[in-house]
Amino acid sequence: MTADQKIVRLKIVLDHVEPKVERWLIVPLKIRLDRLHEVLQAAIGWTNSHLWEIRIGDLGWGPADPDGLFGDGPLDARKTTLQQALTQTGAKRFTYLYDFGDGWSHTVKLDKFETLPAGVDATFLVYAKGPCPPEDCGGPFGYTDLIDALSDPAHESHHDAFDILGARFNPNADPTHDCRAAVERTASRWIRKPRKPR
Repeated sequence: MTADQKIVRLKIVLDHVEPKVERWLIVPLKIRLDRLHEVLQAAIGWTNSHLWEIRIGDLGWGPADPDGLFGDGPLDARKTTLQQALTQTGAKRFTYLYDFGDGWSHTVKLDKFETLPAGVDATFLVYAKGPCPPEDCGGPFGYTDLIDALSDPAHESHHDAFDILGARFNPNADPTHDCRAAVERTASRWIRKPRKPR
């Protein structure tokens, strides 16, 4: 018999962005930090095309650096689970950094711990608010400038903002359905398939 699994509900807020970009996720406590990064990418809507780091307390985890090119870079995220990192640091919240050039910072709050029966999918998006900003738009301040320019047809950068954000862009749109599907696709890659009887 398989044991129940411990999960945590996370509230993720993209810092310094208006209108708010928030995500509520359920993940297993035993998720590896590299996989948590992939789930966060899917939940927010990023394209996973830049460097990233999960900062919990004074420690940082990120992509493996087998050649030591980054010197004092982050610890290898493949080798630590969320539960291990939380136990090690005692943190109740942490920071997820994405694209060091644009400087997207996310505050991740551990909202609620629960137990799910074995066999129930333990990685899913509960709710999403606000669309993901476009990649490489200059971070929170560049995104604010784009929204301001898009909403003002007389703005000198209105046409550029229109080209970048698109005609259908709505900063108040509900992205829950699309983000939920992206998280499900991401998490499905790790689910073990049942063995076929011989």
